Amino acid sequence: MRTKNNNKRTALLNSTLALVNERGFQAAPMSEIAKNAGVSPATIYLFFKNKEDMINTLYVELKANLGINAFKEYKVGMPVKEGFELIWNNIARYRLKEPNESAFLTQCDNTPMINEKSRLEGTEYLRPLFDLWQRGQSEGIIKPLSLYLIYAYTLTPFSFLMQSQKRKKYSLNTENLKHAFEAGWDAIKV
Repeated sequence: MRTKNNNKRTALLNSTLALVNERGFQAAPMSEIAKNAGVSPATIYLFFKNKEDMINTLYVELKANLGINAFKEYKVGMPVKEGFELIWNNIARYRLKEPNESAFLTQCDNTPMINEKSRLEGTEYLRPLFDLWQRGQSEGIIKPLSLYLIYAYTLTPFSFLMQSQKRKKYSLNTENLKHAFEAGWDAIKV
């Protein structure tokens, strides 16, 4: 019986990340994912049920990584704006440092390939942020809007700005990052 090798699993996930970012979900066949990972196609099935399982696994792992980075130095009980600014900047730094992971997660926001179970699990890695927003609402600092709307106004624009920077139409320098945060904050503050 063949045993699982975590190096092969990692290689498969890295290959998936690269091919999906380069070509999209549908144009990244399992055979090519395996080839780029340096493993046989049968090896994929030692780790994953199918392509959807592999994509969902990668999504959840990248969301976990995003969450770890988002809450560095964050302390529950920080003033709402200060805490949100820290988290927002941590997310921005992470996304700029890991553009491939960021691009993959952005694609995942717009595909039915990510199942509801994985979406919910991925969301939990950002739970402290949602709790902060809800505290801000209860303290009358943040508008009483849906958390989805708050997310859309504060974090989703960053994906657009990253794409604009990639096309050399915008620079996410320190000043523009500050402006982007303030624009998001202005959209949700009371």
